[in-house]
Amino acid sequence: MAECRAAVVTAYNAPLEIRAVPIPELEPGGALARIEASTLCGTDVHRWHGPLNPGDVPPFITGHEPCGIIEALNGARVDILGNPVQVGDRVVWAYPPCGKCYWCNVAMVPAACPAKPSWGHNPIDQYPYLLGSCAEYMYIMPQCQIVKVPEAISSASAAAAACAYRTIMHGFDRLGPIKSHETVVIQGCGPLGTFATAVARDHGANQILVIGAPAQRLALCERMGADATLDLDEVKDPTDRRKWVLDHTAGRGADIVIQVANATAVPEGLRLLRAGGQYLNIGGGGQATLDVSAMPRQMTYHSILTAEPRHWLQAIQFLAARQKVYPIEEIISASYTLDQATQAMEDMAAYRITKAVIYPHN
Repeated sequence: MAECRAAVVTAYNAPLEIRAVPIPELEPGGALARIEASTLCGTDVHRWHGPLNPGDVPPFITGHEPCGIIEALNGARVDILGNPVQVGDRVVWAYPPCGKCYWCNVAMVPAACPAKPSWGHNPIDQYPYLLGSCAEYMYIMPQCQIVKVPEAISSASAAAAACAYRTIMHGFDRLGPIKSHETVVIQGCGPLGTFATAVARDHGANQILVIGAPAQRLALCERMGADATLDLDEVKDPTDRRKWVLDHTAGRGADIVIQVANATAVPEGLRLLRAGGQYLNIGGGGQATLDVSAMPRQMTYHSILTAEPRHWLQAIQFLAARQKVYPIEEIISASYTLDQATQAMEDMAAYRITKAVIYPHN
């Protein structure tokens, strides 16, 4: 059986091992992608530190943000727009909802489908083995929706679109139109917050305020279109941060608050929101206790779970149309080889970089 190299989590908080992992036989409709780029996100770092779900048991290939070139196909495939997929196409691919359950067909929230698979935490000793993106090759399930990547988009940015950026597109989909008078506050200035800044600017927000740290990430948010930023390393009192938002909104509070940092930020974020505003909770991790009586009256609360296949397409199309308007390439701040995967994890965990990309074939 043919094999390829992959960066494998063998124990929590231990250096990743480069292992030879089998390349699977393709089932009907299956495909194999040669990974061009794999970006890392906070979820990968969290899984390296410890399990996010009961099934996150080492050894597994890390990474769930792939961009690859179709190496092999078993049967005809089409992309999300119905166009034929061929060997040589550069693509990203979406988590596939089952299409049969209550959440898919009745509730119409396929992102919540309990049968929907994902990658970056799957056993390497079970078929189809290659379900992590920090590897030379990765398996594409028959049910995955495939999105072709235009030539003008870098593989690194396309890989980020396969997680961080498509999640933001899902969030803005839920918010609906942003009115030209509205103020958007973004809690967090990592890859999610930085991209959210660009999308909020593109959607016509009147004012964008970003709260986060460190300073170099806030500076990138300003280049993306933020009107003002507040450094958490300098302004540590939540009362002062609330006053800053109120001062920028004539005492009302923000029309929209987007949380892309950590769930512990939710209680503070709700205090930044005006009555009747919208709160969008995206950032995971951590726990928070909410005082429901203190929540703004008539507000709307959105909670985002991954994305639906169309959001992969929306993210790729946004990159293709807006990459010359916003410095999106700057979100990818450091590149690594597969052998440097541990260093990439450590740099992400220490906030030394905004987002890492691994090139498995370098």
